[in-house]
Amino acid sequence: MTEPVTDAPRLIALEGGEGAGKSTQIEMVAAILRGRGLDVVTSREPGGTRLGEAVRGVLMNEYDHPMPAMSELLLMFAARAAHLSQVIEPALARGAWVVTDRFTDASYAYQGAARGLGDAAVATLERLVQGERRPDGVLVFDIPVEAGLARAGKRGDGNRFDRETVAFHERVRAAYLARAHAAPARYRVIDAEASPAAVRRQIETALADWP
Repeated sequence: MTEPVTDAPRLIALEGGEGAGKSTQIEMVAAILRGRGLDVVTSREPGGTRLGEAVRGVLMNEYDHPMPAMSELLLMFAARAAHLSQVIEPALARGAWVVTDRFTDASYAYQGAARGLGDAAVATLERLVQGERRPDGVLVFDIPVEAGLARAGKRGDGNRFDRETVAFHERVRAAYLARAHAAPARYRVIDAEASPAAVRRQIETALADWP
């Protein structure tokens, strides 16, 4: 397998719809990078910090009235601000790679596209909260919606995102694929329906391929 051109610290985001396998694969991604002698920090969104995990609880719960889409978006970025300040930027500054289960592409897919807030609202918060920080690479784990929801259903009761309509999840998937198509140098689409060995090979190729 080709070695990466540089070991400079990178931010790698794992993205995808429900049941795509991001949370399962994050430790594999980290193990591949650690096998190259890299210092790797793994995290997740929303979460990664005490504040972020508290916000995650708010976001995943259901209430007497549906959460407004803008409330959802603002909460995501409130958690992201803490994640950047307390986890991502310090790790990158000391030379570590950061692998996160979701980052801002999730906001474009879920709140921008599926909730209908549009890209401009997400982009405004992205600039305010992140400045110039963007992922150096994004692995989009892609799976047909019905198959992904079937996988997610095996996790138990799930959360309010799992229980959204098929149409909602189709919008999420379409948004991820559109973003990957628009910036192929930074995104790699992983066939999440493939065998575990094939998924690993795709991940290894993607990690080695980024300049």
